[in-house]
Amino acid sequence: MMRKILVTGGAGFIGSNLCESLLESGEEVRCLDNFATGKFENIEALLRKFPGQFKLIVGDIRNPEDCRKAVEGMEYVFHEAALGSVPRSIHDPQTTNEVNISGFLNMLVAARDCGVKRFVYAASSSTYGDSQGLPKVEEVIGKPLSPYAITKYVNELYADVFARTYGMECIGLRYFNVFGRKQSPDGAYAAVIPKFVLQLMKHESPLINGDGEYSRDFTYIDNVLQMNRLAMETTNPLALNTVYNTAYGENTTLNQLVGYLKELLSRYDPEIARIEVLHGPTRKGDIPHSLASIEKARRLLGYAPLFNIRKGLEEAVEWYWENLKSCN
Repeated sequence: MMRKILVTGGAGFIGSNLCESLLESGEEVRCLDNFATGKFENIEALLRKFPGQFKLIVGDIRNPEDCRKAVEGMEYVFHEAALGSVPRSIHDPQTTNEVNISGFLNMLVAARDCGVKRFVYAASSSTYGDSQGLPKVEEVIGKPLSPYAITKYVNELYADVFARTYGMECIGLRYFNVFGRKQSPDGAYAAVIPKFVLQLMKHESPLINGDGEYSRDFTYIDNVLQMNRLAMETTNPLALNTVYNTAYGENTTLNQLVGYLKELLSRYDPEIARIEVLHGPTRKGDIPHSLASIEKARRLLGYAPLFNIRKGLEEAVEWYWENLKSCN
């Protein structure tokens, strides 16, 4: 039977990909978004392709009534809505707190009151904070290094309390530097991969913060979609009411990343191979190295990511080239 699923932040990068994946699987999907960071163009084609199966509610998770309206009648909630970006949270901690904590609590209350079967939410690798150990294991975290990290950790605490107190089923997915189709290169807080891609396409020198030896576990969007699906479908009671690293399990330095992007993009434009890279100061709140252990997700959910950094970038660069040419 068609399941009824709400995706908050469904017009955003991850949310819109999740909506598309669920719709193509035959689910009934409702999207809640206020378009603060999401884009209507991310879901416009889905509204045309899946009439009756896909519904958009324009609303704000900071408004409890919007949350209740969106959740009513739904069986599952994928909570992707948030204000991302460490630098944004340092610049404006209050709005980040209002959206990521108050908004999250509003959604939990609405999900509880409407009796949803399961609440799957976007957690973050920033929760590991100043923890030095690699790879990152879910049960060992440090002190948060940014307001954003604090908000995402508080989400985990709230989800745990609601599971214990109200008997809810909650699963958090700690995303590690997700990239792929529909990720915007625009704005001061754009993610590094689409930002670098657009700069290289314009024959501009990408700016790396620091010496480029900071590393990240870059995670292609299709791996993330697999994890969300597994979190919704698992029947293993041991897999519930916990958090999982959502990553590939390999780290890549920023210098390596730019090298890969120049190589792949130069297939379309040979001039890109000769573009120089610039280096600037290290950003406040940045974690030096990030590498996930995915053993817990493998063991309890059956997670088996299919896209490493190279395979994911090949897919992503092809999409970027076709869709960002108009920005060049």
